Amino acid sequence: MAGESSNNNSYWAANIRLVKICLVIWALASFGFGILLRPLLSGISVGGTDLGFWFAQQGSILVFLILIFFYAWRMNRLDIEHGVDEE
Repeated sequence: MAGESSNNNSYWAANIRLVKICLVIWALASFGFGILLRPLLSGISVGGTDLGFWFAQQGSILVFLILIFFYAWRMNRLDIEHGVDEE
């Protein structure tokens, strides 16, 4: 019983750590690159517009979609490692 509680705690600690990392990456891509760092990125051209504008319009959405697939993939692996997978 104590081993199961320890495994459960390590599973949730890994899950929360993964969520925090994904949220930091998303905040950096959307708020950081799209708003705060936009003046610094204005000299870099991507697709006919500056990189800051691109992150504000499309880049943050693409980063979010990538993070969704990464989170699903990593959680499946984490579920298997901790024996809580559905299969």
